Amino acid sequence: MTALHLHTWGPPDAPPLLLLHGFPEYGGAWAEVAAHLPGYRCIAPDQRGYGLSPAPPEVEAYRIGALTGDIAALIDEIGAPLPVVAHDWGAAVAYALAIRRPDLVSALIVVNGVHPGPFQRELAKGGAQSVASAYIEYLRDPRAEERLAADGFAGLQRLFAARMDMRWLSGPVLEAYRAEWSRPGRLTGMVNWYRATPLRVAEAGRPLDLPLLPVDAGLIRPPHLVLWGEDDTALLPVCLDGLDAWCPDLTVRRIPGADHWICHQKPAEVAMAISTWLDQRR
Repeated sequence: MTALHLHTWGPPDAPPLLLLHGFPEYGGAWAEVAAHLPGYRCIAPDQRGYGLSPAPPEVEAYRIGALTGDIAALIDEIGAPLPVVAHDWGAAVAYALAIRRPDLVSALIVVNGVHPGPFQRELAKGGAQSVASAYIEYLRDPRAEERLAADGFAGLQRLFAARMDMRWLSGPVLEAYRAEWSRPGRLTGMVNWYRATPLRVAEAGRPLDLPLLPVDAGLIRPPHLVLWGEDDTALLPVCLDGLDAWCPDLTVRRIPGADHWICHQKPAEVAMAISTWLDQRR
């Protein structure tokens, strides 16, 4: 387990809300959403390999068990159970946590992130999601860090922005991201998440014969909300098909006019959806 650097917003005595970022962000990426959640103490760690948290160089340090161990230890410190909000790779950690330690998660909110069952199913088909996720192999390449860092992280920005609305990533925000990416060892830590995952991506038109994750191996017991920006081109809506098989208490809200970076494009709407749904669960 690794002690993580934390970004916090809101009154110290307010109910805690844990926010897990994805690639290639850091805990500070939640600032816009947190600004619209004044009734909560928002806590967003820089996950392992990111920001001011430790970034061990070994690929094995980024196995899902180690990543969830970091968050489980953090929740134990804050006080369990609590609601968890997660985006992108943060959702992979949140889903694994909810599967392995449901006692720590009072409610699970995923924003444009995917459950391992339907995601691996779609990656194995050799169809649209396989094509959209072909970048995973690019990031697993030993030369990935060099390519991403070239020309002031132009390669990383291109990957970040593929067919997305990136008007939010400019000026001081972009400079803050570049500062985080420039920390020693952080690019390696970030791409090691991809190198460590057992996910397999089929080539286009060449499906893989992989078994579907059994329901009991991926069951999400806490109440679960999915917020989905409908214009996402990295994670496709087909990944929501059949999700209710693993998530018996599931609510899905699709949000038009936003893509994978919905937390930056529509932070007030995301925050309102989170707080409204949590209020309904009380």
